[in-house]
Formats: sequence, C-alpha cells, structure tokens
Amino acid sequence: MKKLLVILGPNLNMVGVREKGVYGAETADDINKQIIEYAGQHGFEAEIYQSNHEGDLIDKIHSSRDRFCGAVINAGALTHYSYALRDAIACVNIPYIEVHMSNIHAREEFRHTSVIAPVCRGQIAGFGKLSYFLAINAIEVITNE
Repeated sequence: MKKLLVILGPNLNMVGVREKGVYGAETADDINKQIIEYAGQHGFEAEIYQSNHEGDLIDKIHSSRDRFCGAVINAGALTHYSYALRDAIACVNIPYIEVHMSNIHAREEFRHTSVIAPVCRGQIAGFGKLSYFLAINAIEVITNE
C-alpha cells in the first residue's frame, strides 16, 4: 500500500473549536479519522502530522522524501508567509497538494497569497473537509501517471 502524508499546520488541531462558521463544528480528530479511512479506500496508508511549530513541520517535510509517494499540506497561516516551508517542500521530490478548508481567496486580503503554491502540484480550497478528500484523489491520479 502506498504511503501518503497529511501535514496540518498551526491551529488546525483546534478545528471544531475555533471559528465554527469558517471551519465547521466537526472536530479535528473526527476529520482526521475520516481522512485516514478515505485514503485507505483509495489505496493509501495515510499518516497525519499536525504541529503548531514551523521547524517541526519543516523537519517532517524533509523526512517525507524517502517515505511517502505524495503529501497533502494545510499549512494554515504559514501558507501566507513561510518561505522556510516553501523551501522545504522544494527540497523534496514528491508531489505536494496544498489544501485549505476555507476559500482563502474570499477571506481577508492577507490570505489571498500563498507562498507555498508555486512549489506544490496544485491547490484545493473552500470545500471544508472535502478539500482533503479531493487532494487524496489528486495524489491518486498523479501517482498513477
């Protein structure tokens, strides 16, 4: 079974608690279980990694290159200003799909720009937890090319 990494950045452990109008009431743990189940149905063994610390996320990205066929990343607010995350993704030779539960282009102006998008294979935003499932579908297609 192919291994898939799902990286969740700062504050994503608080989904279901924070800003329910934006992120919904379903807890992060419940969504993570659904991601693992959905990935399994599509031939992936998914590992979910969440951290509120940029350096830990960078270390996880570095370790992904030899262990996973692809990755899904929701970098949270780091999406908009972390050139360190951008450079880490550029270092590894596996496809990364950038994901956001909310439509970042319909929110505050500072959220409209992603510094990691240029080094990701694509971006999916605005579909709530379904954004993760769509990203898994994309990785499935990419790894079968």
